Amino acid sequence: MAPLPLWLLWLLLPLGPRAQKLPTRDEELFQMQVRDKAFFHDSSVLPDGAEISSYLFRDTPKRYFFVVEEDNTPLSVTVTPCDTPLEWRLSLQELPEEASGQGSGEQEPEPLEQQRPQATHEAGAELLSYQGNDVESFVSAGAPAGLYRLELLSTEKDAHFRVYATTTPASDQPYPELPYDPRVDVTALGRTTATLAWKPSPTASRLQQPVQYCVVVSRQHNFKSLCAVEAKLSADDAFMTAPKPGLDFSPFDFAHFGFPPGNPGKERGGPRARPPPRLGLATHSRPQADIQKVCIGNKNIFTVSDLKPDTQYYFDVFVANSRSNMSTAYVGTFARTREEAAQKTVELKDGKVTDVFVKRRGAKLLRFAPVSSHQKVAFFVHSCLDAVQVQVRRDGKLVLSQSVEGVRQFLLRGRPKAKYLLRLKGSRKGASLLKVLASMRPGKHAFPSLPEDTRIKAFDRLRTCSSATVAWLGTQERSKFCLYKKEVGDTYSDGQRRREQNQCLGPDTREKSEKVLCKYFHSRNPQRAVTTETVRGLQPGKAYLLDVYLVGHGGHSVKYQSKVVKTRRVC
Repeated sequence: MAPLPLWLLWLLLPLGPRAQKLPTRDEELFQMQVRDKAFFHDSSVLPDGAEISSYLFRDTPKRYFFVVEEDNTPLSVTVTPCDTPLEWRLSLQELPEEASGQGSGEQEPEPLEQQRPQATHEAGAELLSYQGNDVESFVSAGAPAGLYRLELLSTEKDAHFRVYATTTPASDQPYPELPYDPRVDVTALGRTTATLAWKPSPTASRLQQPVQYCVVVSRQHNFKSLCAVEAKLSADDAFMTAPKPGLDFSPFDFAHFGFPPGNPGKERGGPRARPPPRLGLATHSRPQADIQKVCIGNKNIFTVSDLKPDTQYYFDVFVANSRSNMSTAYVGTFARTREEAAQKTVELKDGKVTDVFVKRRGAKLLRFAPVSSHQKVAFFVHSCLDAVQVQVRRDGKLVLSQSVEGVRQFLLRGRPKAKYLLRLKGSRKGASLLKVLASMRPGKHAFPSLPEDTRIKAFDRLRTCSSATVAWLGTQERSKFCLYKKEVGDTYSDGQRRREQNQCLGPDTREKSEKVLCKYFHSRNPQRAVTTETVRGLQPGKAYLLDVYLVGHGGHSVKYQSKVVKTRRVC
């Protein structure tokens, strides 16, 4: 490993009380290329053509040095604040006359303690001073030779930042170019979606370099750099682990700053960086409540989904060079999603059944406003498939909240000019079908009252090659029961069974050939309200679906749970 020039060692060490003279410059020692990253370990020298990531403690300044060896050299220095505004300034200090490159290198340098200090330790001429969180650069087409000093300070909190310095900005071009119109446009906006579009980067079209775009959605603010986004996303995961106070660290120790270890890139300008996502594949960041990032390859249009209605979002787009892994920010925008459409309220009419469809995890509102005074109000809710959550409010006050499966009746005390609002919330399993009836005369328009157990029991010992005997529970009121059969295959699935379980489908939806019988039955004693029937005329070794329908006085029917029975093959 090549040693540092003595004049640079003298500069980086605290000044002693004795006068010193810098040695004659050895040209070979001034080659500040990044050929050996360990060369800069525990130093404050900026490499030429490589971006470094570093850390600032609050109110503790940090200094970096960069050497320009010849006059009229192009120079570019870029500072990227990651998670907090920074104060930074760049100044120029001229090299000592003996170190200007005119020495032959043959003269024996004087011992360090015999050298005299030059003006190198002075503050020098200030070239640029900036305060904020924007990505700012100092660019000069012909910078003079000298030692450039970069000073950074964070007064708000500990901060991460990145620095890139180069003397060949034209050939490096690490940051992707922006188009002539760098704005991000919202081309379509819905309640939960937003479509973004932007013009492609000239880096991809003109320079034929691989790029990919990353879209960032936030509910807080726009971001000036992808570095700031990553710092925000990874705040809980120690995106850049802060070094312990008092210990210096290598600017190339990228394993500590969110970059996995790997092979370096080019000989020049190739720092270790996280491997870019494959082009054309969307990659998502770890989701958080207020910010999300997704990289979408080289597409320049993207639709953001799963947004909240009537909410303001900030949208940013970053174009990243897949080779250097360095990025440039487009001009972000913001928009508010559309309001949730006012939910339509279904009006219930006294004594009339209303069919209701509720989407999976959806909700429906139903309103009942009696036109005359009333003492009682009855609500009949028939959930055809899965259980449904039912809430009833009377004049805005919640008076009922229950889960309903099958048929349920709710009897409420009436009030003059009272208005009732029903909210039906669907289940997580799937869509729900319901029949709802509201009446001020509960006894006249009642749905049939089902027993607690609506299963159909099949007697295995009474099963033959041509018949099957089943039983079911009845009611205390005289009701009409209809029994139907249908042959099904051996591959009868749970999905088919679920479709058959729609309790709202009545006997009128069945074929006449499937009807076994209809009869009236009841028992005052609930424990004895059991009826049995034998289904005859079946084929040996066949499976049959049996259904029982309970038909109420108003003509409304409710189906029991279906039962599949199979006849014997040999008798």
